[in-house]
Amino acid sequence: MKPAPFEYYVPDSIEEILFLLHNHGGEAKLLAGGQSLVPAMNFRVVQPSVLIDLNRVRELDYVRQDGQCVRIGAMT
Repeated sequence: MKPAPFEYYVPDSIEEILFLLHNHGGEAKLLAGGQSLVPAMNFRVVQPSVLIDLNRVRELDYVRQDGQCVRIGAMT
């Protein structure tokens, strides 16, 4: 099965992501790896009207130690 139609955006920065989320609200879904979202879209369990691909956002590719916490970015 194919997913329902949707708008597809590939931002280059966190600012662009926030702008898109602000403009599209709850209609948007974020795509990082797509391991669970894409199959759910194919079976139409999830039908976002807007898909925001995070793959080009370098700011989300990190591993940092912050005190006793390790923070891992969405694109790591």
